[in-house]
Amino acid sequence: MSRAVLKKTGLRPQDIAPPVETCSIQKEALFVRYACDATKDITFAARTGLEVTSASTVTAYISKYSRDLKQVMENLSRFHGIIDPAIALSLRIAGNFAALEADWKDAGFARFHRRTEFLIFAALARMRNLTQVNLNPIEIRFQHKVGDHAKRFEKLAGFPVVFGSEKIEIVLPLSALDIPVPTYDPKLREHLLEYGERLLAECTKPDHSIRARTEGLITGSLPGTIPQAETIASDLGMSLRTFSRRLKEEGTSYRDIVDDLRCDLAQTFLTNQMSLSEISFSLGYADQAAFSTAFKRWTGQPPSAFKTRVEHPLRTRDRGSSAKKPRPGPVP
Repeated sequence: MSRAVLKKTGLRPQDIAPPVETCSIQKEALFVRYACDATKDITFAARTGLEVTSASTVTAYISKYSRDLKQVMENLSRFHGIIDPAIALSLRIAGNFAALEADWKDAGFARFHRRTEFLIFAALARMRNLTQVNLNPIEIRFQHKVGDHAKRFEKLAGFPVVFGSEKIEIVLPLSALDIPVPTYDPKLREHLLEYGERLLAECTKPDHSIRARTEGLITGSLPGTIPQAETIASDLGMSLRTFSRRLKEEGTSYRDIVDDLRCDLAQTFLTNQMSLSEISFSLGYADQAAFSTAFKRWTGQPPSAFKTRVEHPLRTRDRGSSAKKPRPGPVP
């Protein structure tokens, strides 16, 4: 099973064997998604995140020698961008609670729901490991929806997990910020902070492809109507003609990007147990029939058949292979 997941992702066994080599965020996101598919467990990424106990990044070492949880969260806000170009973290303090918020730097990655779940639950696991306290948040919140699966996430976590929220965040009681870190070492922390600042200064802003930037703008506009190509071109500071030419140079077109993104999101939404009417609206279709027609064109099967296969794999295992395989998600 693991080799099949690696093959679909484009990774080699040595890429994930200690010491782990650096792999792209795209491949990491796909690996997490396909691992969940292979285990038939939508909570697999969150479950795996909760088992994270250590990391070897500069951010992890700075956190290890920080004074308390507040400093840990401030460090994540400052330095997380060194290791993750897709998402930014920030500490927000309001009233009687504090929140570690996640915001998309590259909205094209918002569709990788399982990776988002892994990252947020892994962040909680690291907080617990650093403080040696079984810290339970007030809530963890995600922007995507998972239908009835939400109950499974809450059972796994042992505290409220909210889906369909405006923000991605870990909400903690204000008192949690004062929880000390037993390994606190001010001298080591000061040295590592200087190193972290040097790394930040050396970091260059990622040069995302036009396709990746287009996917981000489309994803950011959902749920609802898919923007016209003219709108996306304007948002990117280009004429429609230049926009089309740049996409052609990357071997694609706006229509292809929209189709690939809709196909990819539709399969994720079906896995997340969203209703067909909700998916149709979210992807900008006039009605459920139009969405069903498009889905069958992409995958060779109606949405209902795909949903049955995902929810009851044993029922469909031996039905033959006449249907086309679902198209893979686009590469930003």
